[in-house]
Amino acid sequence: MKKVLLFVAVVTAASFASCKKDHTCTCTTTYSGSTITTTDITTFPSSTKKAASANCLSSTSTLGTSTQTQKCDLN
Repeated sequence: MKKVLLFVAVVTAASFASCKKDHTCTCTTTYSGSTITTTDITTFPSSTKKAASANCLSSTSTLGTSTQTQKCDLN
């Protein structure tokens, strides 16, 4: 019985621990009407995948007649 209780306690404790590691976000930005493409790499050290994913966002913005599109992937 003590072994079962100890096993359940260990499994329960492990379920509350979040798996933190370094996550890398790679963003490629393209500009309409231009051949210029830039790539930015951001590292989120010791973070959960959920937290890193929330900060690694793709976007599209327009300034005048130029559209900037940023595609980001979490590695």
